[in-house]
Amino acid sequence: MCGIVGFWQRGRSYGVDDMHQIVDQMAKALVHRGPDNRGCWVEEEMGLAFGHMRLSILDISEQGHQPMESHNGRYVIVYNGEIYNFLELRDDLEKRGCRFKGTSDTEVILAAIEEWSLEKAVQSFDGMFSFAVWDKEKKSLHLCRDRIGEKPLYYGWHNNIFFFSSELKALHRHPLFSPDIDLDALNLYVRLNYIPAPFTIYQSIQKLEPGTIFSLSWPRFHTKMIPYWSAYDVVNESLKNQIGSSEDEVIEHLDDILRRSVKSRLVSDVPVGAFLSGGIDSSTIVALMQAQSSIPVKTFTVGFFEEDYNEADYAKKVASHLGTDHTEIFVTEKEAMDVIPRLPQLFDEPFSDSSQIPTFLISQLARSEVSVSLSGDGGDEIFGGYNRHIWNHSYWDKIVRWPISVRRFISKTGQILPISILDNIYKKLEFLIPRELRISYPGDKIHKFLSVLILENSFQLYERLINETSGINLFQFERSNSSLMKNKLDVWSHFSNSTDAMMYLDLITYLPDDILVKVDRASMGVSLESRAPFLDHKVVELAWKIPREMKIRNGQGKWILRKLLYNYVPEDLFDRPKTGFGVPIEKWLKTSLRGWAESLLEGSKMLSDGFFNPNIVRGMWNEHLNGTRNRQHVMWNILMFQAWFENQRSTLQ
Repeated sequence: MCGIVGFWQRGRSYGVDDMHQIVDQMAKALVHRGPDNRGCWVEEEMGLAFGHMRLSILDISEQGHQPMESHNGRYVIVYNGEIYNFLELRDDLEKRGCRFKGTSDTEVILAAIEEWSLEKAVQSFDGMFSFAVWDKEKKSLHLCRDRIGEKPLYYGWHNNIFFFSSELKALHRHPLFSPDIDLDALNLYVRLNYIPAPFTIYQSIQKLEPGTIFSLSWPRFHTKMIPYWSAYDVVNESLKNQIGSSEDEVIEHLDDILRRSVKSRLVSDVPVGAFLSGGIDSSTIVALMQAQSSIPVKTFTVGFFEEDYNEADYAKKVASHLGTDHTEIFVTEKEAMDVIPRLPQLFDEPFSDSSQIPTFLISQLARSEVSVSLSGDGGDEIFGGYNRHIWNHSYWDKIVRWPISVRRFISKTGQILPISILDNIYKKLEFLIPRELRISYPGDKIHKFLSVLILENSFQLYERLINETSGINLFQFERSNSSLMKNKLDVWSHFSNSTDAMMYLDLITYLPDDILVKVDRASMGVSLESRAPFLDHKVVELAWKIPREMKIRNGQGKWILRKLLYNYVPEDLFDRPKTGFGVPIEKWLKTSLRGWAESLLEGSKMLSDGFFNPNIVRGMWNEHLNGTRNRQHVMWNILMFQAWFENQRSTLQ
């Protein structure tokens, strides 16, 4: 895993020595992504510069050094990621007469582009990647990102210079880059906890969307965007060709393809381990790893002393049953909060999924013993694991049949009750609820359920469930009135089933722009490579062919995945409510983090910054402190922006 960076100046702003120095400084900003080696390449005549920071995973010798030129000298590449099928591709290319100096997958990428063309080569790659390749013959620059969006890539024009990088922080090292905040992106961030592609927090820079090749050609700098893989096409084709096999046959087929995905992700010249939370997804990956390993797999868990947020005991039981070499640490409140000052620099732009904290801590733990760790990311999105999938599939059609007057009364009355009272009511009545239908953090979820009772359809339900600030204007500036990510939500009408529409939108938005950003920044922040077997495109394509009724059944998500897992681990180890990978932000904001939060929410500071309306924000803050409403999500969004903005301001001074 690595960090890549580069710029192409339209008009020769700098000479060769300056270009070398600038791109080298930009690359150094990504040292955490690649501490093992650094390389630069400059094409003075074209005003083009590449920089690379290397984390050596495959071919740790100098033969894997980047930037790397192709065998025929036509192409130059900087690459971040892993191509899991590179050995098969190498064999094929050798049969065609290609010769290789080393054993890296980078060399295979270049040879494939030479032999088959860029687009055909990329379609043959099975992996996670982002790269930039320069074609000397056609004088064109191509940027490419993997199908699902596991590896990041930013790009854009600023001050007559084209930039690209694995992370935004590298762009700050260029003397002609000046960050201008995109207020539309800020609006989206506060609603969603993250900034969705193609937006970034800066006006001039975009995220390259997954499954896409972006090309820029000299001398007119014409651009072309080519999608080489379409999640929409895959999903729709799969829905038309649902598997008609028996459940046992589907489980067997799923087991086989997941085993293959896991096996391919175990290839490494450095130690490999796995994150283990004790949930369905990570336990499945670890079970399949251990089934194919002759030695105990190294597994890692972070536990918390707060009982509602601790899954370490469950993970330990799974590890014991599977016979893994298990390591766990219990993190104190102070140790978890010590991570918070690092978050603005780690994530580069506002990001407020609070599970970023335990994700960083478990990455830090794993890095103490391994350089690569497998994770269960992606299971919820492709197997119907989120509560919104389950609610919509199992209950929503029944709820909307209630008279709207009744729903409004229940919603309004219920939301008067504080979260703490709802928690107490739930605990007293929990014994009446079937165990598989019980929920964690009941007060918060009941409040959210009450807020959606008045909605008319599943489209509104999805928008409301992903929107943390519905109906609230937090800003001093005028917000955009357009629907959230309207260009992506428009596809809703193309689906005959609303649960499928929700799962598809999570696949193309929440997964790449929240979950995978969180994992990439947290793991690469400690120079750890994270691999996600569920995100093999063959697994994704198979998952969408599995009938919905095999994914969500009896009020539970991931039904078919559970059945597969129970072939390896006893079912009773998972007989508990689904929990998230989080920390008690609600409590901490009222206690340990209160002073930090108060300093960031100071009214005159917010007013002079020009972003948030201090009266509205302080009102919500007071509601959270006195327990009237649980405002943890929206307050964390605001605080993470304020902390990021403070960090940026101090960096630029």
